[in-house]
Parts: sequence; structure tokens; C-alpha cells
Amino acid sequence: MRIDWETVGRICSRVVADELDPARLDDLFEIGVDEISWKKHHNYITLVTNHRTRKVVWGAKGKDSAALDGFFDELGEERSSQVTAVSMDMGPAFAKSVRAEGHAPQAVICFDPFHVIKVATDALEEVRRSIWQQLRGLPDQALAKRFKGARWALLKNPEDLTDAQAETLARIRRNGGAAWRGYQLKEALREIFAGDLDAIDTMEFLDRWCARAQRSRLAPFVKAAATIRKHRDGILAAIRLGISNGLIEGLNNKVRLIIRRAYGFHSAEAALALVMLSCGPVDLQLPHERAA
Repeated sequence: MRIDWETVGRICSRVVADELDPARLDDLFEIGVDEISWKKHHNYITLVTNHRTRKVVWGAKGKDSAALDGFFDELGEERSSQVTAVSMDMGPAFAKSVRAEGHAPQAVICFDPFHVIKVATDALEEVRRSIWQQLRGLPDQALAKRFKGARWALLKNPEDLTDAQAETLARIRRNGGAAWRGYQLKEALREIFAGDLDAIDTMEFLDRWCARAQRSRLAPFVKAAATIRKHRDGILAAIRLGISNGLIEGLNNKVRLIIRRAYGFHSAEAALALVMLSCGPVDLQLPHERAA
């Protein structure tokens, strides 16, 4: 349309300012908080989503507790006191903001299964990289190269493997060792959160998994078990209340697509405007759709 990206960004910002639902921060009870990268070199925006309306209701530049503090400052103490549950990842920043005086210390913090399983997936990747580094020191470099290619065979869900990846995983199983033991631990944890267990059974199996991981002699999994034990109450709260960041992750995929499409935006404010325009409570009607 022969206009530059800066002009598009300003248009989006004006439309959002005019059309964003002013009542979007009213009646917030269950919310989800997550950060997403909008630009390279660790540039993030923090998004707050209403679980009931499934809409992004607030956003700001940054990913630390100070970023979320801005949300509670705008929400105010009266509305903050109505928040009953907050889903988030297991980093300390968002929890610190939620627990701050005048924010939402009464809310139950929920750590969803997605991030719990990610802890085990990251531990498995550490194990794989450690083995790869050891293999690189051997005279036969083909072994290291072949094992490096095993990354996705180990990290992907079994049902999503290609034929070549399934063959690689079968070879790792035959060889056994740390890689296979780590893979078994990752898959055992994934099975716990398959969705067919209640909170009590989840608690029992999760405790068993942590004990098994701590006896595994795999340092990354020993650390993962300690992390999960530390966040145990929040993990079980997510199961009990049926609240998770699954909705948030779905919106994040949409947000990533929006940001890639808007590669010409060079500010967090412009990116946020387009996110709110696409995923927020904006009831936009084009001029020809409006009643005369």
C-alpha cells in the first residue's frame, strides 16, 4: 500500500488505543502469564491472558518481575484481590511479582505440565550434549557426528518420530547407557501428565519419579528432580484446578507468527499493538460493516 512499517505500527497503536475493550481488566479470576521473544538478542514482551475469555488482556516490554508489576499497578489492589489463580512457568520472576504486597498473594500459583516436562527435556538434552562432547574426543569422529544427529530422536515424542529417527532411537536403546536412561526418565514423566490421572495419583507418581531421578546418577536429572520437588504444590494445583499454560502456549504460537509477519516493526510497542489487535479483546468493525 506504499506506506512504511513505522506508519503501519502507528496505525495499529492508534486502532488498539481506540478499540481495546476498556473493561478487559474487570472480572479477572484465572490468568496466565508468559513471556515471548519478539526480537533477537533477548528482547521479550510479557503477556497476561484471561483464561475465561481466552484473550490477551495486557502486555509490556520485558520478562522480569518489574514487567509484571506494571500489570498489577494498572489492575489496582481491589481487582488484584479477585484473582484466584495464576498459571506461569517455573521461573522466580513472575511468582515474586504475584506474591508482592498489594498484588495477588492470595492467588494459587499453577505450574502447568508443559513446563514440568520441559525440565526433563532440558535435562535429557544436557545428558546428550555431555555424551557428544565425550565422543568428540575419540579418534573416530563419525561416532560423534552420528550421535549429534540423535537429538530429535531423543527429544521428540515417540509418535512423532520419522522412520530414520525411530531407527536411531532403537540403536540408542540397544546400546543402553546414560542416553537411554535419560530418555526413559523423560518419557516416564510425560506419561504422568498424559491426562488420565487425578491430583492424588499424580502426586504419588510424581514423587516416585523424583526419587527415581535422584537415584539415576545423571546430574541433570538429579537437578530436575530437585526443581520439580520445589514446585510440587504449584504443579498439583494446576492438575487440581484444571488450569495450565496450554492456552497461553497456543496463543504464543499465534503471536510468534504475527511477529514474524511483522518483521519490519522495530519497537516492542508496535509489536504489542499488533498482538493486542489480533489476540486481544478488540471488536473491530470496518467502516463498510458499520450501520449507517
